[in-house]
Amino acid sequence: MCYIADGRAGACDRYANEGGELVRLDPLTIIENREDTALVPFLAREWDGDIVSGEDAFITAVGSGTTYPDYKPAPFIVASQAAGVDMITVVTEGIFSYCGAKVKIDTDRHLGVETAAVRANGEVIGHVTTSEYGSQMLSLGGVHHLTGGSKKEGRATCSALLALCNGERVELTIDDGAELEIKAGQAPVVNGQREERMRVGCGSATVGMFAAQWKGLVDEVVVVDDHITGVMSEHQAGKVIGWEPSGIRIKGHRSTPGRYFQVAEPGTGWGGTNLTDPLLILDKWQDKKGARPGLSLLMVSTTGEHAAYYELNDDLIPVQTDIPERLMPSVRRIEENCEPAMASVLFMAGAGGSLRSGVTENPVGLTRSVQSRLTRVTVGGAPVFIWPGGGITFMADVTQMPKNAFGYVPTPALVAPIEFTTTAADYAALGGHMDYVMPLDEALKGTKGRQNDHRLSGRQSVAMKPGLPWPGGGAK
Repeated sequence: MCYIADGRAGACDRYANEGGELVRLDPLTIIENREDTALVPFLAREWDGDIVSGEDAFITAVGSGTTYPDYKPAPFIVASQAAGVDMITVVTEGIFSYCGAKVKIDTDRHLGVETAAVRANGEVIGHVTTSEYGSQMLSLGGVHHLTGGSKKEGRATCSALLALCNGERVELTIDDGAELEIKAGQAPVVNGQREERMRVGCGSATVGMFAAQWKGLVDEVVVVDDHITGVMSEHQAGKVIGWEPSGIRIKGHRSTPGRYFQVAEPGTGWGGTNLTDPLLILDKWQDKKGARPGLSLLMVSTTGEHAAYYELNDDLIPVQTDIPERLMPSVRRIEENCEPAMASVLFMAGAGGSLRSGVTENPVGLTRSVQSRLTRVTVGGAPVFIWPGGGITFMADVTQMPKNAFGYVPTPALVAPIEFTTTAADYAALGGHMDYVMPLDEALKGTKGRQNDHRLSGRQSVAMKPGLPWPGGGAK
């Protein structure tokens, strides 16, 4: 029910009207199993038809078209061979209202409280979810934001998801929290500051890892961390190597020896706390337990971004001085052991009954085949993680897909490529559309399936991304 004037593109920019014929605008993308393959420009040359093996070429769903309104088989149902086995790959672009993105942001900085709203252009498009080791997590999108709120909210959600999944930079804000710039595979920007490092570990882990390297160089070490602050002289690692008591006292909730929770409020300062002065977590030193004038103290964060050196004066008050050269290698070692900070974007969606009907006349057969691992699911050729349980719910790393693999429809909903690959025998057994199967070489030459109501505007080939399994099932 989308009416497109002759010579114009539709609202989704995916289809156009050329002389009364519906044309899919984005080129059909084919992955080639060659490391030296360069991108073939849009409509730059014709295929020579030499590629016929499913181990050499894989037709992705990028640019293929959809089954909508789902009464017909998928745009491409292709037969090939992999390791001598007859295979079938069903290729279609799915229209996903039930979809979103899980975003992992490598940072110790506090982005917002759990469940805080995440906004794009002022509209709520998701929320902050449980943080993980050295990372903050966002859950974005989903059917309630796409179609369950206002039209403005739905458009903002769809636009942000589309940009994120296509590898573009997106600006987000968190209620009572941080301002973010996120791009998949790139360092996140928090409150205008580019993140450089993901923490080496919590404060306790850092104490344990570097205890031997600090022994004999300093009298006490405190690794400040919003989650678990580590204190060397009390920690089991210090006890084992003979670290002397220092008489230090830490404000916070003591867990096991040398491990403290809630030493400060979350924030963007030292170790993900709100501290700009780490001495605020220290109580009065105890001379009867080892405190003495001249005792040395190193305080450092879990990334090495913050570090300070102190010595106790005659009143047992720490006085900051320059960090001695003997301690600089250990601070740099913490930095060295921190991985580069990155923002990761996983596309998550559920493949529903309508999409599955383009694969088989009995959609539950496909679900059971996927769940039993007889059918492999890929998204633009990239591997996916299939969630256990009912349905076909999957996640995929958007950086492993071809460029601009995602589109949208004004519903609003995302359009994403999805491919199902199985043996020819298993495809027939699950009730597949065997009458619509075409050989791979014909598809590569530009032949379109008789079920298609549109034609392709072109084809392009891309090299397989390094380190990924070959989507057709053969060896790479």
